[in-house]
Amino acid sequence: MNKTNSSTTVELNKKGTLTARWRKVLLLICGAVSSILLLLLVLTGYYLGWWGGVYGLHGYDKRIYNVNAIASEQLSIHFLQTYGGNGDCIYIKVGDTDVLIDAGPSLEGAASVAQYLDRYCTDGVLEYVVATHGDADHLAGFVGTTVVKGIFSRYDCRTIIQFSQTHAVGDVFLAYCKARDDEIAKGASCYTALQCCNEQNGAQKVYDLGSGVTMEVLYQDYYEKLTAEENDCSVCIAIRQNENCYLFTGDLAEAGETSLLANNPTLGQVTLYKGGHHGSSTSGSLPLLDAIKPQYVCVCCIAGSVEYTQNALSTFPTQEFINRAARYTDNVFVTGCADVVMDGNNGRYMDTGYHALNGDVVFTCTDGRISMYFSADDSKLKDTEWFKTNRILPEQWSTL
Repeated sequence: MNKTNSSTTVELNKKGTLTARWRKVLLLICGAVSSILLLLLVLTGYYLGWWGGVYGLHGYDKRIYNVNAIASEQLSIHFLQTYGGNGDCIYIKVGDTDVLIDAGPSLEGAASVAQYLDRYCTDGVLEYVVATHGDADHLAGFVGTTVVKGIFSRYDCRTIIQFSQTHAVGDVFLAYCKARDDEIAKGASCYTALQCCNEQNGAQKVYDLGSGVTMEVLYQDYYEKLTAEENDCSVCIAIRQNENCYLFTGDLAEAGETSLLANNPTLGQVTLYKGGHHGSSTSGSLPLLDAIKPQYVCVCCIAGSVEYTQNALSTFPTQEFINRAARYTDNVFVTGCADVVMDGNNGRYMDTGYHALNGDVVFTCTDGRISMYFSADDSKLKDTEWFKTNRILPEQWSTL
């Protein structure tokens, strides 16, 4: 006998309990709902990085590039894609503290740098600005043009740390000096790397960025020892966050790297290494890499650009640099890529433009958890089409 009431249409037996058929139906419904909820949980965790990120085999957490998500991270390190040639521009944010290391290779490119910074630096203040050395591909963005404001004139730059000596000459360098002096006249403090290391005239060797994060100016001999190599004058910076160390060496070449190691014997393993001199053959020497054993390497360059050489394997990042880095990690990422064609008139290759490889690369760490964000392709260098076409796969990467 079936009993029903106004609130249910399921079948009841004489004891007032569900019939076997309806118990089976309800079990199936509960199982289906549970499966759907479990699937949603797994997918949510998958895309939020709970299970190692969308691309778990990459060994990092891939998240959609999202300004709000990045801004909420405790520490973020941004490697900006530069246009107009190879160059460095690295932005670091810790809470309300903003740090800029170099400003890119283009006077006009100061506008795109500022457009990027304004997403995160909302108060118009850069607490720390580091100019690593005197080459234009690191300084131009500080200057700007008569139409495009440079970084120094756009922002309130509180503390400027720069190279201790330089051989630089030319219009960009002179314009940098004027723009820097104008910023000092407006109240900025300016120190050389050597003054920081010696803690002279108010300079500090270690700066507190907040939230337990520090910025240390690392001593190396060429802050005061004469050298004909401008790149070896580069300011070297270590950002430390708990057990993690993030290393920035500008365009330091092999002699400078040797000095850096000799003067910082306890530098130890680094979580992130900004590939020296855009991934050139003269930087990222084996002694340095063996000492720091980087887990991640980000290279600020225009991959394959023939700006400096016609030798394809010597364009940035060079095959030599890649072979050395491959001994320690395959987590190698590159910001930009060149469009290269053969000029039939003179039989030489030429750059016709640039596009993103990984694009703007953002490395973050919150509560010890590392994540990476990319404005373009999220592939490791070895998995990009550019690499497959233009480089030889190192043996260490062939089994991964």
